[in-house]
Amino acid sequence: MEETLSPNLAVPVLISGFRAKRRGSVSLLLLAACCTAAVWSLGVKEFRQPLGVRDDVTLSDAEGSRPQHYQSAFHFQPTKNWMNDPNGPMYYKGLYHLFYQYNPGAAVWGNLTWGHAVSKNLIHWLDLEPALLPDRSYDVGGVWSGSVTFRPDGTPVILYTGVADDLEQTQNMAVPEDTSDPYLRKWIKVPENPLLRHPEGVGREEFRDPTTAWQVDGASWRIAIGVQFGTNGSALLYKSDDLVHWELKEILHTVPGSGMWECLDFFPVALRGEEGLDVSTHGDKHVLKVSLFDDKRDYYVVGTYNEVGESFTPDHPELDISRGLQYDHGKFYASKSFYDPVKKRRINWGWSNESDTAAEDIAKGWASLQAIPRTLWLDNQLGDNLIQAPVEELKLLRGAKSSMEEVDLEAGSNIKVEGSSGGQLDIEVTFKYPNMSKVNIDNASYLNNPINCSERGSAQRGRLGPFGLLVMADDTLQEQTAIFFYLSQSNDQSWVTQFYSDQSRSSLLTDVDTTVFWSDVHVLPTENFLSLRVLVDHSIVESFVQGGRMAITSRIYPIKAVNERAHVYLFNNGTTHVKVSKIDVWQMNGVRMLSAQTAMPQVGQM
Repeated sequence: MEETLSPNLAVPVLISGFRAKRRGSVSLLLLAACCTAAVWSLGVKEFRQPLGVRDDVTLSDAEGSRPQHYQSAFHFQPTKNWMNDPNGPMYYKGLYHLFYQYNPGAAVWGNLTWGHAVSKNLIHWLDLEPALLPDRSYDVGGVWSGSVTFRPDGTPVILYTGVADDLEQTQNMAVPEDTSDPYLRKWIKVPENPLLRHPEGVGREEFRDPTTAWQVDGASWRIAIGVQFGTNGSALLYKSDDLVHWELKEILHTVPGSGMWECLDFFPVALRGEEGLDVSTHGDKHVLKVSLFDDKRDYYVVGTYNEVGESFTPDHPELDISRGLQYDHGKFYASKSFYDPVKKRRINWGWSNESDTAAEDIAKGWASLQAIPRTLWLDNQLGDNLIQAPVEELKLLRGAKSSMEEVDLEAGSNIKVEGSSGGQLDIEVTFKYPNMSKVNIDNASYLNNPINCSERGSAQRGRLGPFGLLVMADDTLQEQTAIFFYLSQSNDQSWVTQFYSDQSRSSLLTDVDTTVFWSDVHVLPTENFLSLRVLVDHSIVESFVQGGRMAITSRIYPIKAVNERAHVYLFNNGTTHVKVSKIDVWQMNGVRMLSAQTAMPQVGQM
């Protein structure tokens, strides 16, 4: 019988040893898509009030203390302590389940267990006791990420990575103690663990995060596991007839120089429509998603899966992992998707880590959010990228609405959106795409160049932009998070549309990340508009561009622009007039986060 160990789950240690190498907030997660103007502190500092405010700023007593209003109102997060990767999301017996990497003893990375929560609608949650604890010799160093697979009889099984005290990463299984329990509160680790050890040529610390298993021809199973050979990231393909005994088959895919691959996801997509597919379905195309340990970003590529040759081939090699498409160009990592059989859709979860210091996380008692779950489908227009949209259930939280139509944004102007105050908002705005034939191009070429993120971000002026929104902005605009479009000319004189999320003036604090995230946006010739949906929830801002063709998530920490002192503005810092077709702003209600320590509700009562 496997020896049972008793890990100390309550020690609030900062990262040390091998834990500093693992994906965590407390190592330097500089997710700079453009440029970084702040370096994060790793040490615990003595707290003073106010802490790290700019010298030229005077705050009132109410503003001068480190605020505790950064906790989200409608995003998923435990009531306290550290959280990172989403694990094994699924739908079972009337409930959506989300497991997540969780430290039950502190607000920093370490002592990882599988937290567990359930929901009827992906919005309101019941947080249960941890499903898996690091209590065996093969996982005493942490119960790391993994997936859930359904056997043919409908029984879910967990495949996860365990870390031993000698740092070896192995693949293991857990099964429900009682499959009749829709909450699945108790899980049993199988006696065959560990099921897989790292193969020859793979380091013991570079073998992790099994995918959901899929069946080939309705018979044998396959999983992919992330590794690296030297500097080459790879997905190893394993075969099994019973989900317990596995053999290495092939390298499913590899990209030279891409570094360690973790948190793999592999699933089919349909060429037409928005419906998702079960992982064992013969899809028209497949998506391989990889979380790159080296730069902490989630990359994906669309391609063809050859079941006979046991290989995956990208449709466009120039868009391969580490070179091309990302789920999100901001604070979004270690994502995991699942197939929802009720609404026939694929839903993706992603972790949004903090942009402050470990010391501040300890002080506030929690760290990290899960981004709003997103529905995924293949872009029917382009065919080589995915569309991401917040799950439709989020609209259930919409409250009072404010709207403006046919707004003229003159050069250098900003307009406050009345009724937009508060830190919980859902915003939809559409701009008319400028008529390039009427744009006056003169010799001031700097007006047409891309933005230099190291110089004033959204405060710069171009011919066409920046224009967009200021969210979580105070009345004096000392604090503002600018999310905006900018049109510039490429070397061949064609116009390129870019989108930015600018954290550089989001807070008067000096010890938070002030990265400006950005990416090009593909606008079709038939699209005479630029659309934007923005979710604002106190310390997180999620932006979805052109119907979800691109996304950026930012974390912000204002001290003046909070609650009713936070507002939304339309702005145009360009030298050319811009037209806003319509903007709608909804106040968002908060969600219920129940605890299993209270009375357990019946499934129908949730």
